[in-house]
Amino acid sequence: MKNVCPCGSGVAYTSCCGRWHQGPQARQAPDAEALMRSRYSAFVLNLRDYLLATWHPSTRPADLAPNEPGLRWLGLTVRAHRVVDAHHAEVEFVARSKWGGRAHRLHERSRFVREADGRWYYVDGEFPEATRA
Repeated sequence: MKNVCPCGSGVAYTSCCGRWHQGPQARQAPDAEALMRSRYSAFVLNLRDYLLATWHPSTRPADLAPNEPGLRWLGLTVRAHRVVDAHHAEVEFVARSKWGGRAHRLHERSRFVREADGRWYYVDGEFPEATRA
């Protein structure tokens, strides 16, 4: 399929994460997993404005550096999506990349919150393991 979404859904980008990145549904991911997938795709596509806009203000950095030259994102595996309550959720995932001739594997348990505006935001994450593959 042409223009498959980087998040690994197998769906076209415009029907998947692309709709959360721009257009009438921008930043309106329906749940924490959809937001996490869209954030992974934003990392792949170097959409720093989207990453900052979907990062909770309590933990959001002032700016994000562009992707390192030569960094390639290789894939995403969602291991778990746990709804804590109506306004809190966690997503555990593994993201693989290659940079500087070395493979890397990022394993994170991310926390998300849904604010009064109905939108989900990334808060922070724990790294059970951050190792080279």
